[in-house]
Amino acid sequence: MSNYISVTAPQNHTDNQFPQTPSVHADALLLDAYSRTIVGVSQAVSPSVVQIKVAKKPNPQQRQHPNQQPFGTGSGFIISSDGFIVTNSHVVNSAEKIEVVLQDGREFSGQIVGEDPATDLALVQIGGNGLRAVRFGDSKSLQVGQVAVAIGNPYGFQYTVTAGVVSALGRSLRSESGRLIDDVIQTDAALNPGNSGGPLVDSSGLVIGVNTAVILPAQGLCFAVSSSLAEYVVGKLLIEGKVRRGLIGIAGQTAPINPRSINHHQLPNKTGILVQGVEAGGPSSGVLQVGDIIIGYEGQPVQSIDDLHKHLDETSINKMVEINLLRNGQKERVGVRPKEMK
Repeated sequence: MSNYISVTAPQNHTDNQFPQTPSVHADALLLDAYSRTIVGVSQAVSPSVVQIKVAKKPNPQQRQHPNQQPFGTGSGFIISSDGFIVTNSHVVNSAEKIEVVLQDGREFSGQIVGEDPATDLALVQIGGNGLRAVRFGDSKSLQVGQVAVAIGNPYGFQYTVTAGVVSALGRSLRSESGRLIDDVIQTDAALNPGNSGGPLVDSSGLVIGVNTAVILPAQGLCFAVSSSLAEYVVGKLLIEGKVRRGLIGIAGQTAPINPRSINHHQLPNKTGILVQGVEAGGPSSGVLQVGDIIIGYEGQPVQSIDDLHKHLDETSINKMVEINLLRNGQKERVGVRPKEMK
C-alpha cells in the first residue's frame, strides 16, 4: 500500500469539490513542528536517562518484619561519559544498594558520590565508560510558556516522555531537610512517582531542571530544581562530596515584631527569628539568648529562617559575622562565628 495520498479535482469545480491538492506524505500531516521537536528531543536524551533501583536501610517498623525489604525506584541522567549520574537525594538517601539500569538494558552497581538534601540533589557513579551524556542548559534564560519535556521512569515503566510548558519561574519548594529550595521551575509536564531525578529538558535537548516533586492533589503542578542551581551543587558534590553550609546553633521560628519596635527603630521588616533555644557550646552560646529576635545579618534584613539559611553558605564558615537583633525591645549587634554544618 502506498504511503502517499493524492486528491485530484477537475479545474471547473463546484462547492462540493476541492481544487487540485499536491501529494502529501501521510506521516508529515502528523509530524508537525511541535511533534518533531518532542520526538527529536526524546530520541536524543532518552539514551542518557537511567532507572535507579534502591534497596534502603529498614526503619524500626520494617525491622519488625524482616521479610519486607524496603526498596524504591527513581530516575537519573548521565552527565559524563565515565558514569556520573544526577538524581534526587530522596531517591538514594539511606541506600544500602543501588542498581542503575540503562536504556539498552545494561545494569550497573551505583555508588553515591555525594548528596545534598537541602536541594534534593545527589550524584551517583557507575563503572561504565563511553556512556551517552547530556549537558546542562541555562535555566536563567528560560521564559514562561517555553516547551519543557520530562523523561523518566514513572511506576517503573522505562523512558516515559511527557511534554508541556514552563508554567512559572522562581518558585520556592520545601525540601525534606526543612530548607527552602529557591529558583524552582514549575511545569505542567506530567510527573509521577519514579520520575523523580529525571531531566527536564528544553527543545534543544539541554537539561533545564531536575524533576523533584509533584503536588499530588493538584493537576499540572510539577516542580524541578533549576539547572543553574543543579550545576552548582553537582560541581560541589563532585569535588567535595557535599555542599558546605554554616551553622550558628540555635532553634528558632519566624515571629512577628511588635509594631512599636518597628516604628521606634524604623525597621524594614515586620517579622524576624524568635530564638527558642541555644546549643550549649555552640557558636551562639553566651552570645544569643532565648527570647532574642534576630532581625538582620551583616546589615541585611532577616525576616525568616529561610532568609538566615541563605546567608549561612560556605563563605560564612569560621568567619565572624554580625547579627542584628532585638533584646528586651532594644536593638543590639552581636558577633557570631558560624561553624560548618555536619
